[in-house]
Amino acid sequence: MSETTSRLALPYIMAAQAQKHITHNEALRLLDGLIQMRVLNATSAAPPSSPGEGDAYIVSFPATDAWTGWEKDVAFYADGSWFRLPALDGMRVWDADAETLLIYTAGSWKVLSDALNLLRSATLVHVAKGPLGGTTGLGVLEETLSGLSGSIVETTITIPDRSICLGVSTRTVSAITGATSYDCGIDGELSKFGGSLGITAGSTNKGIIGPQGFYADTPIRLTAKGGDFTGGTVSVAIHYLSVGVPDAQ
Repeated sequence: MSETTSRLALPYIMAAQAQKHITHNEALRLLDGLIQMRVLNATSAAPPSSPGEGDAYIVSFPATDAWTGWEKDVAFYADGSWFRLPALDGMRVWDADAETLLIYTAGSWKVLSDALNLLRSATLVHVAKGPLGGTTGLGVLEETLSGLSGSIVETTITIPDRSICLGVSTRTVSAITGATSYDCGIDGELSKFGGSLGITAGSTNKGIIGPQGFYADTPIRLTAKGGDFTGGTVSVAIHYLSVGVPDAQ
């Protein structure tokens, strides 16, 4: 028997366990953080120096100190310690700083309106279907990133897990400020889909690559060059092939 629950990793009280109240109290502590979840903000990458009991944060990138490796998860402070609450698809959190409801979907936290826009932005057409139901799809995912800020900006849309990416295209919708150009790629390959791209409004790039399989949901990263982003808007489109399995027979 597992020692924790399958979804929320709450500890079970085991048979013949001593000091059962410790395990029970730990489960209550985690539930207290998970139910009707509220975070102070979703922009902090390091623990505050003087946290309050019950404080919680969505951990930003790149996480440091006690939060190292906790990016995108929720850090919850209780009884003098930080607890990690893993982000699950469909999890909802009230962001007190932004005064908005966030939803975790497609590998990232999105405000409610963006999550709905993500559903509307996805176009997938099945171009072939076998007699047993297996499909080959051709898809496009799109997102507009506005108010660019900092050294890097990542999309909330992702190259889907178990898909074949054909390329990523971009358009600078409104002039980018701060940076003199930008790269378009992914973590570890910053210019995979284009380097030193234009910052003036109307600049475009068709980032074609040799068809490549991806085995995890992978966001697109824009990296500022010549200075940090201080403004601007860029639209991003992911072009990919999907593979669907046969139906159950």
